[in-house]
Amino acid sequence: MELIKVKVDGIEREIEKGITVFDLIKMYFPDKKKTALVAEVNGVVVDLRTKLNQDGEIKILTFEDEEGKRAYRHSTSHVLAQAVKRLFPETKLAIGPAIDEGFYYDFDRDESFSTEDFEKIEKEMKKIIEENLPIERIEVTKEDAIELLKKMDEPYKIELLENLPEDATISFYRQGEFIDLCAGPHVPSTGYIKAFKLTSLAGAYWKGDEKNKMLQRIYGTSFPDKKQLEEYIFRIEEAKKRDHRKLGKELGIFSLHEEGPGFPFFHPKGMVLWNLLIDFWRREHKKRGYQEIKTPIILNEELWKRSGHWDHYKKNMYFTTIDEQGFAIKPMNCPGGMLLYKTDVHSYKELPLKLAELGIVHRHELSGVLHGLLRVRCFTQDDAHIFMMPSQIEDEILGVIDLVDYFYKVFGFEYHVELSTRPENSMGSDELWEKATNALKGALEKKGLNYKINEGDGAFYGPKIDFHLKDSIGRTWQCGTIQLDFMMPERFDLTYIGPDGEKHRPVMIHRVVFGSIERFIGILIEHYAGAFPVWLSPVQVRVLPISEKYLEYARKVKEILEEQDIRVELDERNEKIGYKIREAQLQKIPYMIIVGEKEEMSNTISVRSREKGDLGNYTIENFINEVKEKVKNKQ
Repeated sequence: MELIKVKVDGIEREIEKGITVFDLIKMYFPDKKKTALVAEVNGVVVDLRTKLNQDGEIKILTFEDEEGKRAYRHSTSHVLAQAVKRLFPETKLAIGPAIDEGFYYDFDRDESFSTEDFEKIEKEMKKIIEENLPIERIEVTKEDAIELLKKMDEPYKIELLENLPEDATISFYRQGEFIDLCAGPHVPSTGYIKAFKLTSLAGAYWKGDEKNKMLQRIYGTSFPDKKQLEEYIFRIEEAKKRDHRKLGKELGIFSLHEEGPGFPFFHPKGMVLWNLLIDFWRREHKKRGYQEIKTPIILNEELWKRSGHWDHYKKNMYFTTIDEQGFAIKPMNCPGGMLLYKTDVHSYKELPLKLAELGIVHRHELSGVLHGLLRVRCFTQDDAHIFMMPSQIEDEILGVIDLVDYFYKVFGFEYHVELSTRPENSMGSDELWEKATNALKGALEKKGLNYKINEGDGAFYGPKIDFHLKDSIGRTWQCGTIQLDFMMPERFDLTYIGPDGEKHRPVMIHRVVFGSIERFIGILIEHYAGAFPVWLSPVQVRVLPISEKYLEYARKVKEILEEQDIRVELDERNEKIGYKIREAQLQKIPYMIIVGEKEEMSNTISVRSREKGDLGNYTIENFINEVKEKVKNKQ
């Protein structure tokens, strides 16, 4: 009997060669038997049924681990596909990956899936899970794989194999009568799936190409217990109530029109919210030494070729011709910032030079991905470019991290951090990329921030730190970013005069805090469910006279509040007070002031709060002080 040495979750064992990970867990880690889903063996994620044939490190992955979660949900997508094939055998299979918070599977079927079909499919999936079918990996040659798929009449799967080398080893997964082309890994059996739900149906082009056939995509999610599934369903229902497109229209913040798809229209109340965010942004940046600039929206093609955007971003840009010369509408603000820097000779004593711009940019997005304010074709980036000496890199990165942290805390967001590394489509040497990446890592570690490595997702000119906000119902949004760039100063021949009197090359940081003002407003609408805190509310107070007899006193109260820069409306309609209160509540106005005979006689006001209801009688002065205190403290 040949033995090998393994270390499982830090515990060393000597085991028989050829034993499966599943049997190893059963023998030595029975407490993890129910929660283990897949394993990481010597850095590779594999099925629990994989045989161990060499010494090494093993990590048992559960639903708490990202890879374990993905394997669990990918296995559920196979259960979905098996159920569809049982019920509708003529259906052709495309792909069925795990995605954030769930999975989907794309099907080619002549008839559309109906609500009744969903019920049948879910019932069949439950049956497959109860059968507890072992999920088995099968490896074959490419030639045998294509032969098998031809017999199965699965043309989409055959197409997936076409670009693979002839000597590639292909894997299938079998569960009962169902077999599917798949790289895995998967959980040991269908019985591991405990709680699932099919959530929606959408159209999806094969391979994401609108020239290809439209398939039917069934979305779903799954969890290891019913409670987690119920919590997820609650969050989804809550998200529907918070949909910024619905609330934005109801609250008079913005609208979307088919005459300008992807180009939102902001209404007066939306502009109040917009300007509050901009004013806050300007004050906080001025405190930290930023200077605001403005650069043109349209610049010639040569500039975009020099910056690298032409080679890496052309498909996302809009173009025009002026005086028979090619121009482009800017998708990013940075090249304009480069030109502005070059207009003067800079000394090392000026650095770091922090140039901030609320720049309007345009990016070509396909109509199918447009989504309210969250995915648009025209938006305003709260950009800034920091030009500095190499010795200043760490301090400036730390300063931006502190700024981002302050902003997000004001709005009540928690966040996590990801470090995105060099993408395939990038420019510059390995040495510069390594230097830039290490600088970002060093700053994060100095701040004591936990971070996740996001391989290959950096900008084409440099690595970046991304900030992912967590909203009030647990969803995450990527907003702020810090990008360290050694490339563009080189391309634009940027220099500064050093202490030695010679020219030196600066380094630069690209960074945003809000990201896009439009998108951040969409996120805020959903985060607060439209009930903005007092300092951000487009209307802070609505005055409600009990009847027309008290309209003059109501106007006087409104005038006093306006003089104190409080945003106030007066409901002059001849309606019952209960109706007026309900209307103000629906508009999510923080305070309602009710005035009648008692208030007029005593020169006071009765105050209601959006959250707490009746607050009692106030002097106007005391109420003004309360509102101003909330504004001052960003509440």
